[in-house]
Amino acid sequence: MFDFDEVIDRRGTHSSKWDTIEQGFGVSPDDGLAMWVADMDFRAPPAVNEALHELAAHGVHGYYGDDASYTAAIAGWMKRRHDWHVEPEWIATAHGIVAGLAVCLQAFSQPGEGVVLFTPVYHAFAKIIKANGRRVHECPLKLEEGRFEMDLDALAASLTGQEKIVVFCSPHNPGGRIWSVEEQRALADFCAEHGLLLISDEIHHDIVMPGRKHVVMPNAAPEHVGNTVMLTGATKVFNIAGCLTGNVIIADPGLRERFHRAHMAVGTSVNRLGAVMVEAAYSKGDAWCDALCAYIDENFRVFAEGVNAIPGLWAMPLDSTYLAWVDFNNTGMSQAEITERVRKEAGIAANDGPLFGTGGEGHMRFNIATPRVRIEDAVARLQRAFGDLQ
Repeated sequence: MFDFDEVIDRRGTHSSKWDTIEQGFGVSPDDGLAMWVADMDFRAPPAVNEALHELAAHGVHGYYGDDASYTAAIAGWMKRRHDWHVEPEWIATAHGIVAGLAVCLQAFSQPGEGVVLFTPVYHAFAKIIKANGRRVHECPLKLEEGRFEMDLDALAASLTGQEKIVVFCSPHNPGGRIWSVEEQRALADFCAEHGLLLISDEIHHDIVMPGRKHVVMPNAAPEHVGNTVMLTGATKVFNIAGCLTGNVIIADPGLRERFHRAHMAVGTSVNRLGAVMVEAAYSKGDAWCDALCAYIDENFRVFAEGVNAIPGLWAMPLDSTYLAWVDFNNTGMSQAEITERVRKEAGIAANDGPLFGTGGEGHMRFNIATPRVRIEDAVARLQRAFGDLQ
């Protein structure tokens, strides 16, 4: 029904992913592979593009108002896909999830206070925390039987009393881990016990591999919804990241009022194009989402099978996201040598592991949301680049 195998040339389209890889990675967009920034090389769902065509045909692009159908589409998706009841008034629209997090930092903490991250984790978190004058408090994840786990005992021992917020990446980026209900509940209990606000970033929670199940934090720990802020969005799953539209969903009235005051101080308003795209995606995107997840699952199988055949390389199992986390530590190579081989010899632009914080050393993250022919090409390139290990 949907052609994810179509190879679409994104060069020369102001694509961050493709048009900046030479300057950022030394990889030519003409003969290299862009497998770094988290957007996909697939067309958005037909309903999204049809909605944009209708907007263009109308031709008037004024300020956006009357968001009843937009918030209803968000609430409908959350109920239908996640069995999560969301009231429309709980939803605030931010210019992307990172921007939403920035407003949360301003609303719920003061400069100099600490924000907990379980590392390695999505690199933009640390960047926006530091940019807002807050302090990153790292709690490295443990690796147990090939899976990341939180170490709440270590976190408790490391707290200074100046930490105010935990930013939780669920599902996990870059590890692709879906956290269990028990793990989420333990974290929510921990945050309540230690006076920490829990911000759960669930931007990837719709990209779930067949046979896996993600449970949203309000369902995993309903007794703690008064201490939880949810960050969600349609941008990752429907490949509409350029619309810069994300949801900040807050059930608690007091927290919601504090967020709204900070949000008003920023002076932004809803992106009309983004709201229309999100509404179309959430209203008519179920079949596309299911097909995408099945396609990504097979992409990962092909990628992991090929990567794991290279001595010293190992791809962490993928529950969610379209981001493959590859461990190169058993090669005995330095990060610089790993990066050199991936970029220069394989011609692949991928993210260096240390970018994601403590625990990222000796790793790289590969975006596998691309036509399968490119996945097969990437595997062949990596096998050649590390051919001396065979």
